[in-house]
Amino acid sequence: MSADRDAPRGAGFTLVEVLLALAIFSVIAVLAYRATAALTEGEARLSAEARRWRTLEALFTRFEADIRQAVPRGSRVGSRIEPAWLALPADGAGNAALVFTRAGAEFADDPGLAGQRIGYRLRGHAVEIAYWPRVDNAADVQPAVYTLADGVSGFRVAYLGRAGAWRESWPVPGESALPRAVRVDLTLDSGEAVERWFALR
Repeated sequence: MSADRDAPRGAGFTLVEVLLALAIFSVIAVLAYRATAALTEGEARLSAEARRWRTLEALFTRFEADIRQAVPRGSRVGSRIEPAWLALPADGAGNAALVFTRAGAEFADDPGLAGQRIGYRLRGHAVEIAYWPRVDNAADVQPAVYTLADGVSGFRVAYLGRAGAWRESWPVPGESALPRAVRVDLTLDSGEAVERWFALR
């Protein structure tokens, strides 16, 4: 009997050891979760950032393609005549609104009137493009409007004249119907600023 009492007990864990192991496991699990969550959030932010810059690049590509097709042809709007390139600050913050005539096919029977009136503007933190059905339109004709990019708080456009001076509006007395170049300054809602220059001629 004394030999049985003196025999070593089987190996095992005490309650304190079990609780300590559970605490360590919990800490590791929390750290792993936080690392995974941070990685997922980082990937989501990078994806959103890449998507935003792709959208802006598409906006600038569309804008450049349109203005490079600009032609010095005015537009009849009802009984009045608009300049070929009409650009004015649209609000007190200097955001621009511009309308111009672009070469290209239009939905009209007379091929001699080929072309289209097109415009760009900022409306409600979004840069929009506006298409009129043809160059000359009735006074009550409304354009088809599409959003090109949102999250934009500033859309400022300047126009280069022959003397090398930038103007905030166009046409300018003594200048040609179209500016030599266009400078676009975008301010994003995040506070970032993007500037692009485009030569017309």
